[in-house]
Amino acid sequence: MIKQLLPTNSKHLQQTVTLLQNIFPWYYTSKSFTLDELKTLCEKNNVVFVYLENNQVVGIVGAQPQYGKTGWELHPLAVDKKVRGKGIATMLMKTVEDYVIEYGGIILYLGADDEHFQTSLSQSDLFEDLFSAIKNIKNLDNHPYEFYQKQGYTIVGVIPDANGFNKPDIMMAKRLINPPKA
Repeated sequence: MIKQLLPTNSKHLQQTVTLLQNIFPWYYTSKSFTLDELKTLCEKNNVVFVYLENNQVVGIVGAQPQYGKTGWELHPLAVDKKVRGKGIATMLMKTVEDYVIEYGGIILYLGADDEHFQTSLSQSDLFEDLFSAIKNIKNLDNHPYEFYQKQGYTIVGVIPDANGFNKPDIMMAKRLINPPKA
């Protein structure tokens, strides 16, 4: 079951903190930092959805409006490793995309960091031939960019060295509604 995470639901907030720390331990290094970020994500104008299985949070997706209300940033997306492969991430993505459309968004974008050398983009100096590297990207170790591509997202750019030398941020986006006909 998918439901919107509210800052008043301390049980689900705590479960979500644990989930995020388990999936991204290098980023969510403390419970207080994770809880503070999660509460910020639940603030006005932002949205967070969780997937519950037996009243336990096993997935999360969030989005924040940017560029007025037309462009939204997806952050974060996480699904417990024990329940992956059941379509939970796809359902969460669909839910947040529908929400963004309802609130005036036309594009959803994200950064898919390659901090652990999981793609060919982390294997060379991207400042030498960035566009060729993007065109010829290879998934070396189960990087999530291919999941996002299956959801209709396109690589729209890369920020070389965003997370340290040879640790790029892969920028991806999806147009959620068709542009008006001229």
